Amino acid sequence: MTDIEIARKVKKEPITNILSSLGVGEEDYILYGNDKAKITSSPKNSRGKLILVTAISPTPYGEGKTTVSIGLGDAFRKLNKESVLVLREPSMGPVFGMKGGATGGGYSQVVPMEDINLHFTGDFHAITAVNDLLCAAIDNHIYHGNELGIETVTFNRALDVNDRALRHVNLNQRTEKFNITAASEIMALFCLAESLDDLKSMLGNIVIGYDKNQRLILAKELHIEGALVTLLKDAFYPNLVQTLEHTPAIIHGGPFANIAHGCNSIVATKLGLSLGDYVITEAGFGSDLGAEKFLDIKCRKATLSPDCIVLVATIKALKYNAGVTKENILVENVDAVRAGICNLEAHVSNLEKFGVPIVVCLNSYDTDTSLEQQVVIDWCKERGVLVAVSTAYRDGGEGAIPLALAVEDALTIPGDFHYLYEDSDSIYDKIYKLATEIYHANKVEYSEEALNKISILEKNNLSYLPICGAKTQYSLSDDAKKLGNPTNYSIYVRDIELYHGAGFITVLFGDILRMPGLPKHPNYEKIDLVDNEIVGLS
Repeated sequence: MTDIEIARKVKKEPITNILSSLGVGEEDYILYGNDKAKITSSPKNSRGKLILVTAISPTPYGEGKTTVSIGLGDAFRKLNKESVLVLREPSMGPVFGMKGGATGGGYSQVVPMEDINLHFTGDFHAITAVNDLLCAAIDNHIYHGNELGIETVTFNRALDVNDRALRHVNLNQRTEKFNITAASEIMALFCLAESLDDLKSMLGNIVIGYDKNQRLILAKELHIEGALVTLLKDAFYPNLVQTLEHTPAIIHGGPFANIAHGCNSIVATKLGLSLGDYVITEAGFGSDLGAEKFLDIKCRKATLSPDCIVLVATIKALKYNAGVTKENILVENVDAVRAGICNLEAHVSNLEKFGVPIVVCLNSYDTDTSLEQQVVIDWCKERGVLVAVSTAYRDGGEGAIPLALAVEDALTIPGDFHYLYEDSDSIYDKIYKLATEIYHANKVEYSEEALNKISILEKNNLSYLPICGAKTQYSLSDDAKKLGNPTNYSIYVRDIELYHGAGFITVLFGDILRMPGLPKHPNYEKIDLVDNEIVGLS
């Protein structure tokens, strides 16, 4: 059966039952039908253990972080532990493009998968509307005399659609560009705000441009932050749904990890920590992107400290990193697994720098062989890293019980969480540490434009901000074709962008783009409405 067929065959609990199991009273939620709700109460005291799920470098085959996360949450429930999932909302761009949905797969899914993958409760639309209202206000101000003296506009429009034609547009007297909503600063700060007041302040602190003296001009100088936060009032409440096995799942916010910080909202995470004993969250793409940003940006802003990190790997991904072609990827190849394990080693090494206990999860496929899997298990044991095999895709929570037990073992190991760099480090030092210790480069080169922008940031006393690396997700480097564990190479800083409202500096490496394009045969070709039922969505 397809994912959507499996999801439809499972009888969902009324969402009111899930809310009741969490101790959430009727006065603290808003229902969206009988299978979705927004929780309106604020997070209370933290009681849960925070478990971060990340992965090795992504491949075209998918590594299954979300599937593993959901299976792990279900497994803890089977072990009579009060677990709560806290995940990101999918962007419709990838749903209709190449990646597809992001609600797990097989017997490890969150439901209603159609709603979550499409409009859900309208959060993405609200974020898009806020982004473009601010853009309209900027141009309206310029049109009516430009009292603030905006010389350069730095804030761009957004749309939750993959549309490469919008990468460059002519707007009045300047060239503009669109970002996909998940890569916008509004999405980034939405997920880093801790209250509506905090959100309003962050919206007001967005840098919309510079005057002729390179003074930063902030959104609050347009007196618009009140209107912007008003549009986000309901969207800011975290969404509650459930897994196929009725484990509570809070799904809220959805920034991309190859461009933004790739984590769900702080509000949702802290809510989960106040409602459950084991809270499983996920950061996008590999440890070099989502996990590093979770640890260096989100944890820094929210004063969070993860108790365990699960690193997902697959046999297909290891063989891919050894150069095995698509035609041969399912053929047993123990030597290729050994050759590709350098990518797993790189990610383990990355995560060890943060002082958090690690569990490697081998996300099992039916096409794996026992000999191939044994290579990974043996490597982990030799390295002294906890390892477990998960069959959650096929078996649901039951298939992730070995992983849950390994995580419980990891939670008994004392951690010493720390950041990769200090606030007091210079912008250049932060970039160098990120480039050398996480991306494994040995040299950093800068464009003239990037150097000029760093100079402006330094003049405005903004060196204290953390760094958000924007680069290809397919390689540790800035070159998608460099697989495995590339080292001794020079990484190129093409541009620098200030996300002042979100509170970080975005560093664009290589040719990374913030508006994806569609593949030759997009997923939208498979999606249809037949007899009032959605088909082809996965």
